[in-house]
Amino acid sequence: MTRNVVVLTAGLSQPSSTRLLADQISGAVAAEVGARGEAVDIQTYELREYAVDLATMMATAGMPTARLDDLRRAVSAADGLVVVTPAFAASYSGVFKLFFDALDPDALNGMPVIIAATAGTPRHSLVLDHALRPLLTYLHAVVMPTGVFAATEDFGGGAAGHDLSRRVGRAAAELAAHVVSDGGDAVAGFTPSTANRDAGVGIPARVTPFSQLLGRQLG
Repeated sequence: MTRNVVVLTAGLSQPSSTRLLADQISGAVAAEVGARGEAVDIQTYELREYAVDLATMMATAGMPTARLDDLRRAVSAADGLVVVTPAFAASYSGVFKLFFDALDPDALNGMPVIIAATAGTPRHSLVLDHALRPLLTYLHAVVMPTGVFAATEDFGGGAAGHDLSRRVGRAAAELAAHVVSDGGDAVAGFTPSTANRDAGVGIPARVTPFSQLLGRQLG
């Protein structure tokens, strides 16, 4: 059985340390899932490439573009999720928040998620527990106990690089355990089954035109 893991990276530059961290985590997840005897398909998406689509959705009363719908479906149908953002003003990036605002409230029910962030200095490490964890928990995801934070110095090798690799490996092992076992016992009332999720991208068979709704209000 092939497990599907989606990686969302919200870096704004190319190349970026955010994408570098995302690739390290996805490689570790692939290794951990493989060690458990399962195949894994990992798809990585750069959210900056969807910035116009996200702005369009927010400016048109929630009408998403077709390619944004495709991404929302892919995320909701995944067996596991990795999210990585740069720290901006002690929080996640704007495009990161825009994407999660664009999801249906039930899109991540029971989804096992690794949260990760990058910044110039270790002073921003609390972004994991003060911003990312509450956001994903609000969306009913199952956030892995180990979050991964990387400051610029962590990419330079040595003791800092070793510590980053250790955190990445531990988070990947936690996610792989959920993905391969389908979560085992329910966690916080949810299981990773996609049956409990709604991507929110279906179009009702009958849609009342807006002009008709407006006409009712105008009498």
